[in-house]
Parts: sequence; structure tokens; C-alpha cells
Amino acid sequence: MITGKKQIRCGLIGRTLSHSFSPQIHRELADYSYYLFELEENELEAFIKDSNSFDACNVTIPYKKAVMPYLDEISEEAEKIGSVNTILRREDGTLRGENTDYYGFSYLLHRGNISITGKKVAILGTGGASVTAYAVCSDLGAESITFVSRTGEVNYQNVYDVAADTEVVINCTPVGMYPHNEISPIELSRMPYVESVADMIYNPKKTKLLLDAQRLGINNVNGLSMLVSQAKRACELFLGCHIDDSEIDRVIRAVEQETQNIVLVGMPGCGKSTIAKLLSQKTGRALIDTDDLIVEYEGRSIPEIFATDGEEYFRGVEHRAAAEAGKQSGKIIATGGGIVTREDNYDSLCQNATVVFIKRDVSRLSRGGRPLSQNGDLEQMYQKRLPMYRQFCEVEVSNDTTPENCVRRILDAILEKG
Repeated sequence: MITGKKQIRCGLIGRTLSHSFSPQIHRELADYSYYLFELEENELEAFIKDSNSFDACNVTIPYKKAVMPYLDEISEEAEKIGSVNTILRREDGTLRGENTDYYGFSYLLHRGNISITGKKVAILGTGGASVTAYAVCSDLGAESITFVSRTGEVNYQNVYDVAADTEVVINCTPVGMYPHNEISPIELSRMPYVESVADMIYNPKKTKLLLDAQRLGINNVNGLSMLVSQAKRACELFLGCHIDDSEIDRVIRAVEQETQNIVLVGMPGCGKSTIAKLLSQKTGRALIDTDDLIVEYEGRSIPEIFATDGEEYFRGVEHRAAAEAGKQSGKIIATGGGIVTREDNYDSLCQNATVVFIKRDVSRLSRGGRPLSQNGDLEQMYQKRLPMYRQFCEVEVSNDTTPENCVRRILDAILEKG
């Protein structure tokens, strides 16, 4: 962390910023104050011109172009790209606009091992972020670059024919971003030549687009490395200093540790609820129990739901709970034992989390209050579900001694994975 010689007031200008990781990132990089400035378009000019509002700030969608008329000077790179994401208030009160996104997107491609030279690239979206992607891909020697938009010559209906030979897909739209998770701008399965996907979205960590790429064995990277690297460059401009690039990976790891959920899956009665409470106490993270969400939605107990409407109805409500819990950040999430029986719960739970499978000997599983456990063969259920738990999880931990030991194993495994 850089310690500034004087305290400066910094922040991020945008319209909707509750999803932003920028405060955590800048907190890791330096000790200045960093705020979120949520503004409507009619508030933008007055805020920027007010000499007391900020000393330096970043700008995000939808204002990267809108701020430009209010600035006294714009860097050559920002002029070339046509958007500003960093504003510096100089000692004489004048405002200079910079663009650190070029550096950030270049770093994203490098970290994601995405080669652009000689490739056919499709850029999804035509906003400010797409201009940055075009500039970088053009400078890196892409063979062709196609813009895809809702109403353009190449759109989301004809892209599968017009740009069927696309090799690299870059998402510069907010489609799939929190809180509108689990939607994708395109169907990757209809683009057989795609070898790499870059998504500028960083929340969730794995958008539907990236989860689809993962399923298809396509190399993919999210936008967190771009966010951190452009923030590192902005921090250098804020403070007038140099920060080593090694800080980027350190901050990425720190932000992921802080913002990723820990999701617990496992057989009914394996101790998930107890372990989740201990994890919440140990880490200071809020606890979400999908069974509690179901009861809240329905206004009745889970045994009552099973008795009245059956398992199929229950699984539908459970999916709603998984989708709502899974889109959150930095939470402990306990799930019901059968949540893995629906494949579409995988995207909900894994989009923003490390999923931990809690293993426990079948003979030690509690049956109380669990309709399927009370009426079924637990050993048979376990053998059927075991492959599902392993498909969902990244970490397996045994709960064969005490819950406290299990919690320690989980945290150690996540730290090592990390």
C-alpha cells in the first residue's frame, strides 16, 4: 500500500455503483479516501465543476463520454479512444481527463493468455468500453474486428451467420452483470470457432457467458484483472508515483478473497448449517441459508411444502433461493442437501463462489426435519448424489470430528486454493 503525503478525496462517478469493487481495490493500493458518487445525468456537470467534490476520480458507465465536455484538457490516449475514465483536479483547479482502460484491457488479455494477433474478433457492444477494446485489438494486429449490437449491421440475431468464424469474443456490454445475473448476450454453442472469451464484467466472477465458455472448454477471463490494473494506473496518476505491476496480482487475490462467497453443499444432516454459522462468526461474513429463504418465500415449513405440493414444486422454489443467494458477494451460503439435483443450480451457486462439499459418514447423518431422509434409503441417496456434489464443488472437506475442525479445514483449503 502507498501512503500519500497528504490526504486526498477520490472516488468513482457512475449511475449505479452498489456492485462496485473499486473501494476495496483502492483501499488495497493506497490510503486515500475513496467514495462512490452515484449521479444522475443532470447532476453531472455541477458535481464535476465543484472544486470541493473531489481531488481525483474514476468514471464508469454511462458517463465516460459524457464527462468530456466539462474538462479543460484531455490526454492524447483518451482523445484517441474517445472516452475518459480518470479525472485529475490540478492545483490551479483545472481538470485533466485520462484513460487508464487501455492499459487495463491490455493487461486483461495478457493475464487471460488471449492472443489477438491475426485473430478474428467480435466485440459485443458499441459503448465506451468497446472503443477501448477496439483500440487495443487493432494495435495488437487483429485480422478483423466486428462490432455486434442490438440494432447494428451485425446484431445478436445474425452474428451466428455473419461472424460465424469468430475466434475471440469480447463482451463490453453490461449483460449478465449484477444484479441481472445468469443471462448471456450470445449463445457460444452456436459459434464453433471461438477459442477465447474475455468479459469486462467482474461481478459476478463467472458470468453466464464465461460459465458457457467453461462448459465448452473455451479459454476465458473476467474483468477483474482489467479493473485492478486500470485502478493501479489511476492510483499512480492520483499520487504521482510508480506502483510495481506485481501489486496487481496481489490485489486481485485480496479482492477475490473478500468478495467471493463460500457455498456449502452436502447430504442432509451432514452439519452444513452448524458449520455455516461458525464460518460466519469466524470470518465476519453474513450468512444466507437457502432453506430459510424458501420458508420466507412460502410462509410455511419445508416439511409442509413437501407434504402439500411435493418435491418438484419444492425444487422450483429452491432454485429461486439459489439464484438469489448465489448472486451476492462475500457471503456464507448454506444449501439444502438436494440442491445439486437440479443442474441449473450450478450456475447460480458457482458464479461467484468457492463451493465446498461437506462429507460425513452416512451412519452419522441426522434425519430430523428432513422429509427425504426420513422416508428414504440414505446410503442409496448418497451414492446417487455423490457425483453431483463433486461436480458442483471445488473443495471437499470431511466433517468427521468437530465442526470447529471442519471450519479450520475449509478456511485452510480456500487459502491454499487461492
